[in-house]
Amino acid sequence: MNSSAVRRTFLNYFKKNNHEIVHSGPLVPENDPTLMFANSGMVQFKNIFTGKEIREYSRAVTAQKCVRAGGKHNDLENVGYTTRHHTFFEMLGNFSFGDYFKDSAIELAWNLITKEYGIDKNKLVVTVFEEDMEAYDLWKKISGLKDDKIIKINTSDNFWSMGDTGPCGPCSEIFYDHGDKFFGGPPGSKDEEGDRFIEIWNLVFMQFEQISKEERIKLPKPSIDTGMGLERITALLQNTNDNYETDIFSSLINKSIELSNSDENHKSPSHRVIADHLRSSAFLISDGVLPSNEGRGYVLRRIMRRGMRHAHSLGNTEPIFDKIFPILLSNMKDSYPELERAKDLINNTLFNEETKFKQTIDNGLKILEDEIKKTKNNLFNGDVAFKLYDTYGFPLDLTQDYLKNKNIGVDTLTFDKNMIQQKERARKSWKGTGDTEDSKIWFDVVKNLEPTEFVGYDQIKSESLVKKIVVSNKEVTKIKTGEEGVVILNQTPFYGESGGQIGDGGNLSNDQFIFEIYNTTKMFGNYFLHWGKVIKGFANINDQVSTSINVKKRDLIRNNHSSTHLLHASLRKILGNHVFQKGSLVNDEKLRFDFSHNLPLSDMELEKIEKLVNKIISQNIKVNTQILDHQSAINEGAIALFGEKYSEEVRVITMGQDTDSYFSKELCGGTHVNYTGDINKFKIINQYSVASGVRRLEAVSNIGVDNFETIQTAKNKETSFRTQKEIHKYLNLIRKIQPEKKIGINNNMELEEQLKDIKKTYNDIQFDTNISKNKKNIIVKKIGDYNLIYLLATKYPSKAFKLFVDEQKNAYPHKSIIILVSSDDTKVSIIVGITNDITEKFDATSFVKIASTIVGGNGGGGRKDLAQAGGNEPTNVKKIFDEIKNEILKLS
Repeated sequence: MNSSAVRRTFLNYFKKNNHEIVHSGPLVPENDPTLMFANSGMVQFKNIFTGKEIREYSRAVTAQKCVRAGGKHNDLENVGYTTRHHTFFEMLGNFSFGDYFKDSAIELAWNLITKEYGIDKNKLVVTVFEEDMEAYDLWKKISGLKDDKIIKINTSDNFWSMGDTGPCGPCSEIFYDHGDKFFGGPPGSKDEEGDRFIEIWNLVFMQFEQISKEERIKLPKPSIDTGMGLERITALLQNTNDNYETDIFSSLINKSIELSNSDENHKSPSHRVIADHLRSSAFLISDGVLPSNEGRGYVLRRIMRRGMRHAHSLGNTEPIFDKIFPILLSNMKDSYPELERAKDLINNTLFNEETKFKQTIDNGLKILEDEIKKTKNNLFNGDVAFKLYDTYGFPLDLTQDYLKNKNIGVDTLTFDKNMIQQKERARKSWKGTGDTEDSKIWFDVVKNLEPTEFVGYDQIKSESLVKKIVVSNKEVTKIKTGEEGVVILNQTPFYGESGGQIGDGGNLSNDQFIFEIYNTTKMFGNYFLHWGKVIKGFANINDQVSTSINVKKRDLIRNNHSSTHLLHASLRKILGNHVFQKGSLVNDEKLRFDFSHNLPLSDMELEKIEKLVNKIISQNIKVNTQILDHQSAINEGAIALFGEKYSEEVRVITMGQDTDSYFSKELCGGTHVNYTGDINKFKIINQYSVASGVRRLEAVSNIGVDNFETIQTAKNKETSFRTQKEIHKYLNLIRKIQPEKKIGINNNMELEEQLKDIKKTYNDIQFDTNISKNKKNIIVKKIGDYNLIYLLATKYPSKAFKLFVDEQKNAYPHKSIIILVSSDDTKVSIIVGITNDITEKFDATSFVKIASTIVGGNGGGGRKDLAQAGGNEPTNVKKIFDEIKNEILKLS
């Protein structure tokens, strides 16, 4: 049975048993700020288990994408060297949300394993928590296993908890016995870490709620959470105990071997690392994570570079990850269509990162060579090794490999100390979204409260009831004049801030009360929080109020939000399908749009994008809104944003026409214009980089364009006025220096170009005038057989120093020593030149050192025939001439 069939069998089995097949949640958890990556199947259901979210189904089954490469669950360093460690894996799981419990969970699991998968029950062993006699008895009854095959475990391995508080309960694990040809003992024994007994499925029975360290109560509705690693069960069904020998990895490893042209076989750790790390890299990129130097992007970069380092160690001099990716895409795109949608971005990112890493390797080797020269006692500095690793991305093992050939070791104690400190800094800095404490407050507020009904797509007003009032983070029953707070209504037309779009403003009112709303946000996806201040009167719980949004503000926001959709589509059409939205901010003044792209946009590209957006606006076609199930929307070509969590039903916004099809189609819960022509006009006003591989555009639409152009016109007028003043200032300065000089200005040139031109003329005149003025002070002194040409100058142009020496050598080609000393208020610059016929006797570096020492310098440097130096004591410059004269006499 191949891996696709294993996955399909699992999902379809539970579907037949009335479970809803739920697509994998994103690798970046949208409902858990404490997690870096989704690392188990229950992550996307956490709010259901804790009661914060209700769904239409009470049974679910998933194949969940998981990554374990950072934080508590970190398998990175083991990957490639064991048979079962991975950074990316799929967790198959079935879930019950207060529906069935232990008896059904055990029966469903046993039937799937022994009947659907056909695994010999005599090879199976199960464990239970030693206090959970109910599970023990159920296993015995349902499976018919003997007592010695149902093992009681008294450790935390068989008791699961979500945290210090919250849902928890005993669990039961199913193991497969590979037989005595493998070392190892049964679970719970001293030899349990061997390869003989392998865990394949964990069933968690959530039946308690941990209130505190001392108190635990029964849940009113016990639930089920199970997890089975696809890689492990596939290995078992393909008659191997090595995950890397399954069809999941074999084609990737074969391609790596082919590209590397190496003698290494399938068991080579390097090929296994490449296959595993390609999987995690591709899936993380498809969920919107890009390599960077912080947070999730930093973990992705570490994964990529570890894999690429192994590719380099196999002798690959060109990128290979992007060449292996098509194999992964072909294998997994049917189960994970997000790979297909993001394939251009994945390919580009893999290629660019591996190209950069090759440069990192080259740079690292140069630094290594420099540091080797300083190495004592054949032990390389651990601080430097860590800097190479942390700052330059140069792996420790590569440093060790390189030094090994030179019989040099690495001070790993110091390296490890630095690593521990860095991990501690990373742990302290990882705060997720920072909304955990707020969530606790609001969870208590909305407990047992019906979700807010949003009516704002079709209405700008409503008659509503005040359901909750919060002032200073405390729930109250009344809010009065002058108080700021939050009001929750039973229904609202106010859009709650989400998806980059800011919340609506407006007011709530009745005969005795006016509450001015300055923002609206959402909590737990379904509760709308109206933030504002009481302008008049007071309101109580259950008061009826009239709501009215700020229509002018809403319309400007809608213009900008619809513009982001047209901008996104235009970027993809002009730059390529690797472009995906990475973030946005939409308010009533402008829009900000972040997207995946490696290079700055040229003026021509910006112009094309802007023109294309305005072309679709001018079509004035009705914007179409549909409510579809998520998969149907994706099948129709709608773009879903990376890492965004969507419900089963989604809003699909379609805009414009392009040839025979739509121009833009996206999943979006925001508010939009009715016709593209409502936007009126669109203008890009800025672009810059916000992260590696991420660009940002800022733009305006509708009256925002008029406002921007009015401001720009005023700025241009002010700039023009200032520029004209500067031009006349420079003209007057030139006339003062050279009254006879005729200056012409090309009126066909832009003012800025005119100013640039006149400044150059002025600087050239000043340059020549300064030199001419200073040259009047040249002293030529005969000292014995030698000529001393000496100039003490003020602010002599530095770029003319060497020219001065060359001029004097041409004028005095034999037995000449030329010295130019120039000073201003704070510093001194010196140059010494000597004709070639006397360099055996005199050395320019000696003379420049004498001069430099007099004016507080450090000696300078150069050649025998030409040397330069400086100093910072201009008051002593007059002493230089006599000192140089005396030195010439002494050496003559």
